[in-house]
Amino acid sequence: MNKVNYQKQLDELLRQLPEKESKKKLLLHSCCAPCSSYVLEYLRQYFDITVLYYNPNITEREEYEKRAAEQKRLIREMNEEADGDCKNRILAEEGRYDPERFFAAAKGLELVPEGGERCFKCYEIRLREAARIAREQGFDYFTTTLTISPLKNADKLNEIGNRLAEEYGVAFLPSDFKKKNGYKRSVELSEKYGLYRQDYCGCVFSKAERERSKGSGS
Repeated sequence: MNKVNYQKQLDELLRQLPEKESKKKLLLHSCCAPCSSYVLEYLRQYFDITVLYYNPNITEREEYEKRAAEQKRLIREMNEEADGDCKNRILAEEGRYDPERFFAAAKGLELVPEGGERCFKCYEIRLREAARIAREQGFDYFTTTLTISPLKNADKLNEIGNRLAEEYGVAFLPSDFKKKNGYKRSVELSEKYGLYRQDYCGCVFSKAERERSKGSGS
């Protein structure tokens, strides 16, 4: 079975977008400011973007609020750089702080290694909320920044996104944002804006696994 090239799919879709009409509306689920930086730089020329910060996997409220604040700051600074061009402004929407929803989905999967079925459940929680809001608010597309991470399963994310697109009737924008040096560019932009870069996804299980890894010296 041939591996799907989601970046190629995205390139083809972007080429087909009408140049002279109003931009399509994209709801971009974002896991954090660093991951969204390159995606926003890349896609804002093609879409009117609203960033949805909804991440119930982030267990600790202080951590959640710190990442949410960084997301808002990045959007504010990127908008300021747009030189007052209202047509190129990025909007923001923050979801509810909802760790109980993540724990309910992760029940029975607490000991599954990072990158397994527990993560797939987490992907779906976040993408489902994005699809629901995209339908309710009349967006043309929804997608997520998660595929920019080398630690996230782009195939699974696109599989879930396409399934939810059928369920909710809103097109899913295919992606593998780590391609075309996307991840490298996100690191550069994080340095440019002085963004807080965390070293775990946000859930208690990921944090514990990362601390064990540090403790073993690996």
